[in-house]
Amino acid sequence: MFTGIIESRGTVQNIHQEGSNVHFNIASDISSALKIDQSLSHNGVCLTVVGIKDNVHTVTAVEETLKRSNLGQWQVGSLVNLERAMLSNGRLDGHIVQGHVDGTAHCIKVEDRDGSWNFHFQYTPTEEHLLVDKGSVCINGVSLTVVSPAEDRFSVAIIPYTFEHTTFQSLQEGDLVNLEFDVIGKYIAQYAKLYFKPTLVP
Repeated sequence: MFTGIIESRGTVQNIHQEGSNVHFNIASDISSALKIDQSLSHNGVCLTVVGIKDNVHTVTAVEETLKRSNLGQWQVGSLVNLERAMLSNGRLDGHIVQGHVDGTAHCIKVEDRDGSWNFHFQYTPTEEHLLVDKGSVCINGVSLTVVSPAEDRFSVAIIPYTFEHTTFQSLQEGDLVNLEFDVIGKYIAQYAKLYFKPTLVP
C-alpha cells in the first residue's frame, strides 16, 4: 500500500525483453537502500524489486501490466516517480493507493497559471471508476485532488514543489499517464451495483 507521496525520481538505464516480460534497470537515490522482493511504486505501478547493484535496481513487468499502464512506452532515459510502501506507523499524507493501475489517460492540455499549473486529462470512463470533484486520484503515482470532473475528462492543479519533485515537470500534451481511482469510491460503486439493483414494477 502506498500514499501517493513521491520519494524520489528514477531514470531508466536499460530495458531488456525476455519473452512477454520486460526487465527495467532504474537508477535512483533510493535504489541502494532497497531490498530484494520489496514492493516499490513506479509511476503508480507496484513492482517487485528483483535485483540491486549500487544505485540501480531491477524490476520486471509482465504483459498485463504493460497493456494496462504506460510502462510499455518507457525508453532509456525516461523519468519515473518512485515511492516505497507505506510504513504501518506512518502518516497517510496523500490517500490510500494500492499500486494497481486501473487504466491510462492522455494529457490534453497544460496551463501555466503563473506559479502553478493545471493539467487536463481525458480517459475512457467506466461505471466503477468514478471521479468526484475535490476527491482523490493517483496520476503516475502522485496523489492529487480532482478538479472539475466531466464525463471523460478532469484536471488537477500542480504546485511548484510537486512540479519540481515529480515527472510532472516533463509531462506534455499527448503524453500517456497511469490512473488509479480512489479505492473507497471503487468499493462503493461495486457494492451499489451488487446490492442496489433497480426494482421492476409490474
